[in-house]
Amino acid sequence: MSCWMPGCPALSMCRGLAALPVACLERAKDLKTRLGILVHKPELGHKIGSSSKLQLGSRRRDSSREVLEWRESFDQLLKSKSGVNAFHTFLKTEFSEENLDFWLACEDFKKTRSKTKLASKANRIFEEFVQSEAPREVNIDHETREITRKNLSGATSACFNEAQAKTRTLMEKDSYPRFLKSASYQDMSRQAASRGTSKRSHT
Repeated sequence: MSCWMPGCPALSMCRGLAALPVACLERAKDLKTRLGILVHKPELGHKIGSSSKLQLGSRRRDSSREVLEWRESFDQLLKSKSGVNAFHTFLKTEFSEENLDFWLACEDFKKTRSKTKLASKANRIFEEFVQSEAPREVNIDHETREITRKNLSGATSACFNEAQAKTRTLMEKDSYPRFLKSASYQDMSRQAASRGTSKRSHT
């Protein structure tokens, strides 16, 4: 808008803007641009939200199936990352999480390729879990403990196999059945089953 008449509102506004510092005018332009983006954002947000809801729903269905599979076998539980986490939390309540930690340490140990690292890792695992009065001593018999000690002299990826197998059997026969009967797992499986029923009723 332009006006040559004295007292014209547009002329007063233009003079007022001209008197403002350049920095203020730049900030005003920036603010206008941002407001313009926000006006169009809800539609974009809706699309992203819908997509993430679909993905979340899919993940929930997958996790529900996993939870119910844990009771099929101890192997199914150990194959599931969330299953291992849930079992570990349960073992903490029984103060026996060192058995699972030892099993996991052995699984990680088997992936080691460097002979130097293999030897140092083997000693560290033995000192933490296997030797008598170790800080986190696992429940294995004296004979298995001695076999493992001898294996350290020429450490290979198989040097904990016997001790790991004994610990796994102990968890499978002792802790695993109690985990399946625990209130925490019963609650998780009920929720998983109800989500599965809800999914079937919608299809």
